[in-house]
Amino acid sequence: MNYLTHQLLNAEEINFIKKELDEATQDWEDGKKTAGSHASKVKNNLQLNRNSEVSKNIAQLVNKKILSSQLIKSFSLPKKIHGIMFTKSLNNMHYGRHIDNPYMCSGRSDLSFTLSLTNKESYKGGELIIETMNSEERFKLNAGEIILYPSSYLHAVNEVNNGERLVCVGWIESYVKSTEKRGYLFDLDAGAISLLAKHGRSDELDLIFKSYSNLLRVMGD
Repeated sequence: MNYLTHQLLNAEEINFIKKELDEATQDWEDGKKTAGSHASKVKNNLQLNRNSEVSKNIAQLVNKKILSSQLIKSFSLPKKIHGIMFTKSLNNMHYGRHIDNPYMCSGRSDLSFTLSLTNKESYKGGELIIETMNSEERFKLNAGEIILYPSSYLHAVNEVNNGERLVCVGWIESYVKSTEKRGYLFDLDAGAISLLAKHGRSDELDLIFKSYSNLLRVMGD
């Protein structure tokens, strides 16, 4: 499966975000408001009003943290991070099987991401389910951990049976549309960086970095 998990936030950042969200009691609304016609039929959660000052400020923090991660940048090749919002699932809430819109008012969705703001032990159920052609995988993340996966995959969030699931979700428009091509570039970049760390700079490694850069030019939008 073409996904990446990574610890994005530290404890101080998690506590700050949760405190801000806990105090924004008047800004939570029905999650159906931002769902498409099909997704709205299976969506049952709460989300923070995107136009609220709290949402805008924390979204900027998340955006900055994603762009500061070399691993995430290598994996996703982000052209634009967009649609960031904060959602809450309480008892009996869920988000049924759906696929994200390919084009949104904020940008194209090549990759979707979920950033957990609560520890996985603090609620029961609420697993993120991601489907591919031949498999189905379930994820519960630690607080501050993010998962990125292709927006072309069907996915769902299981019903929360006890506790509260608090997450940040959003989308990435990549410089490279193709999941397969991004995978090739990610492997090449990871291999080159590993060789650089082990053996230092070399003429041969310069050729690898040159090929990576030129392949990105060819494969990119």
